[in-house]
Amino acid sequence: MSNLIPFNGQSYPTMGVELELQLINLQNFNLATEAKDFLRRLSETSLKGEIKPEITQAMIEINSCVHENYDSLIKELNNLRTFIAREGYQTHIGICGGGAHPFQKWKKQRIFPTERFAHVSEQYGYLAKQFTVFGQHIHLACPNGDDALYLCHALARYIPHFIVLSAASPFHQGVDTSFDCSRLGSISAFPLSGTPPWVVSWHKFEDYFDKMFKLGVVKSMKDFYWDIRPKPEFGTVEIRICDTPLTVEKAADIAAYAQMLRVWLLERRPVLSRELYYTYLVNRFRSARYGFDAIIVDPIKEEHLSLTDDILHTCDQLEDCAKLLKSTEALERIRGSAMRRMNGATWLREQYSQAETFEDTVRLQTNLWME
Repeated sequence: MSNLIPFNGQSYPTMGVELELQLINLQNFNLATEAKDFLRRLSETSLKGEIKPEITQAMIEINSCVHENYDSLIKELNNLRTFIAREGYQTHIGICGGGAHPFQKWKKQRIFPTERFAHVSEQYGYLAKQFTVFGQHIHLACPNGDDALYLCHALARYIPHFIVLSAASPFHQGVDTSFDCSRLGSISAFPLSGTPPWVVSWHKFEDYFDKMFKLGVVKSMKDFYWDIRPKPEFGTVEIRICDTPLTVEKAADIAAYAQMLRVWLLERRPVLSRELYYTYLVNRFRSARYGFDAIIVDPIKEEHLSLTDDILHTCDQLEDCAKLLKSTEALERIRGSAMRRMNGATWLREQYSQAETFEDTVRLQTNLWME
């Protein structure tokens, strides 16, 4: 019997999201290491969804419920956003999105006191505090483990889309990094980051997991920090590459885009090839570095593609799925972002050019989250 939890397959393509959020000191607009007290306050009020700690005490994470469509997801995220922001302001804490705080210093962060986070800190040393970056994770339900592995590999083709659409971390440690998404530099430092192994059946994946378990490398799927990974206990595939967007509306749009891709890929079943991974890291880097101006490489067709054009072409392909899932509005906003070449990184750079200080930029970022 495998050490891996059996895959709890789900027939309908439901979705859910996790958002890691920044806690902001409203006096100096640096990160506020107040997660422990703030979560205690939030626990006194009942609300759908889950709010929990993250690895350092300047972060919290919100988890949505399971949703069949965009409308119910955005409604819940709006309610969570309003609730958390209101409670935050009553304790002089601001909340905002974004993949990285513009000027916080990692060495000043404190690990949240849980057994798991203490283990991560002991294992990875200073990297644990450098992990004070903020991402959106998207869960997509799958019928079975084989389909989940197919989807993990098929979605690798679209990882640059998710990077550029969500990118909101141009500033890090007090500098403009010249990247749209600097957050991925922190993620990539971990030894179990990157891509899953080229395994396309759940039975063989169980063998792989058991081997890694026996070797003492992992204890659960949580120990894999892959860009996409199966989550057998939820019956989902989890996309983990996105920055936390600057608004809940954008977070819901990106989740809906993922749901459309899930339906399209499992219906059309394009043939998989491990050649997808020949240029995976190159495309990942270029999309994080250049945003909508990136040129990505298709190793199968041996073509260079404009990332913006590729997103627009994909939007055309997904129109029928959008109608089926009642997500046409979300798809049109994704299309509009690509046509205008506008993401969170673009917005943050525009605000900084006008405000001229990182503190005022974070103030505007916090105000945008409330809007």
